[in-house]
Amino acid sequence: MDWSSLLRSLQSDFIRRLADGCLLHCQSVGQHSELSTISGERLKQLRDFCWVMAEKYKRVSSVRDVFISYLKGKLGEEVVKERLADFITEVDYEKRFGGDGNVDFMLTNNPLIGIEVKSRHGYFNKVRWSVSVDEVQKNAVIVCVLIQEEVNEAQSKYNMVLAGFLPTEMIKLRTGKISFGIEQLFYAGGLRSYLEYLQASTSYIPANISPQQQLLKTSLNQIATPIVTPVETQENLNQLYIQQGDECFNKKLYDAAIENYSQALEIHKSDANSYYKRGNAFYCLKNYSQAIADFTQAVNINPNFAKAYIKSGLTRYELADYYGAIEDYTQAIRINSYDAVAFQNRADARSMIGDSQGAIEDYTQAGKINPHLLETQRLESQQKNLNIEENSHNSTTDNNKDNLERENHQRAIEVFTQVIEISPDDAVGYKKRGNARCDLGDYLPAIEDFTKAIGINPYDGDAYFYRGNSFYELGNKPEAIEDYTQAIQINPNDADAYINRGKVRDELGDTQGAIADFQIAADLYQKAGKVHEHKDTKEKILDLEIEESLDVLDF
Repeated sequence: MDWSSLLRSLQSDFIRRLADGCLLHCQSVGQHSELSTISGERLKQLRDFCWVMAEKYKRVSSVRDVFISYLKGKLGEEVVKERLADFITEVDYEKRFGGDGNVDFMLTNNPLIGIEVKSRHGYFNKVRWSVSVDEVQKNAVIVCVLIQEEVNEAQSKYNMVLAGFLPTEMIKLRTGKISFGIEQLFYAGGLRSYLEYLQASTSYIPANISPQQQLLKTSLNQIATPIVTPVETQENLNQLYIQQGDECFNKKLYDAAIENYSQALEIHKSDANSYYKRGNAFYCLKNYSQAIADFTQAVNINPNFAKAYIKSGLTRYELADYYGAIEDYTQAIRINSYDAVAFQNRADARSMIGDSQGAIEDYTQAGKINPHLLETQRLESQQKNLNIEENSHNSTTDNNKDNLERENHQRAIEVFTQVIEISPDDAVGYKKRGNARCDLGDYLPAIEDFTKAIGINPYDGDAYFYRGNSFYELGNKPEAIEDYTQAIQINPNDADAYINRGKVRDELGDTQGAIADFQIAADLYQKAGKVHEHKDTKEKILDLEIEESLDVLDF
């Protein structure tokens, strides 16, 4: 029996005894006790403190309501402080602007390990505690306390039950909040041992740890630390900022990524790559002016930074600055005349300004360099046509921009129609026109284009993939699955086809089939070194497993 099973077994016994009113009550500080009492002078000090804090931090609520809220929290903290004694250090409300920042205690010998206390009043088998993403990220454990009496100004004594705890690493939460009951907690008698385990662990690093703190922890864990010069320390810190910025970016925490890249640039002001990375984060936040400023700075530092020119072009394209985008793509092509993406992107921009001949020439050149270029854009099309990403960008509600986008798609259709007239057997032309029609919501004509591409080349997995997307948009899910399956048969390493088929299977109620598809996709992403896609897919699998009640916490 592992430790989690043991603590859950003890929790079940504890709940039965709680129902009968038979709880362990130890008055010795620093020792475990299921029941604690707070009254007399000790309670008066808590009340006085909460009145002061209520007056200080009152907002739209009445002072009394704020007082009650603070008192509930302080009662729970007092219980934990009594049980763990000098093993923990309380976060000083007075010294931290705006409160405790969702961390109530830190381990005395390791301030990086945070503890959040949650206090609730109610009947034990009905009360539920809740935590937010921020609280989960900032703490190692959530400790839950049950207040048996209603909290008010006149109550002279409180009987407090240490209901249990949860390690935050077991809480699968990315957004919002999550709630849980007493039966989902671990027995509180194991709390100190668990914290001691974390304290002794050299590999434990909280999810939200700053680079300075991580560098400090690494140094503390080294038994023999060599002498490090200030230059070496700055370089290490710079790399940690960049690493954490990358991790935040992969988690779509773009504001946090920008903050970390900015800190790295404070250390190395001439790092073109950091400007490029920060520009990408601004781009994802649709802060296009800042993104262009960073991409421009990157190419000023490194005039041969082709990727920065391409991303700058994409950003200008989003701002409808098609001439500026063309100029950026042209610079990228001068650096690397074999960059098919740069040619295709410039073709897109040229089609927007009515330069059909120039667009055709660029599309043709892109096809010569890389006949399978569309495959490299699969994820973007997948997001647009299937909207599988939880945080995909919302479409604009501005009518003028909608009309402009519609005109652009119509122009694209005209350009690809000309391409098809010149080369009737050009499967790529049919697929591009099909995608443009999809962007306009014309899925039946798009299906005809994809079908035509398949007729030209029945071994074109892309055409099956895109036709499957169109069938999905029309609500024809069986046909969509059939096309995704065909795409997979042509290319068994097509991770995106597995993703889309898994999504449709899930919507049709075939959860196990969806999990199987997502697992294959995750393996393929991992083999291809696509860290972000692999992580997202594993999270999809986890979500489905939670729905199937396979998660140990049964959330």
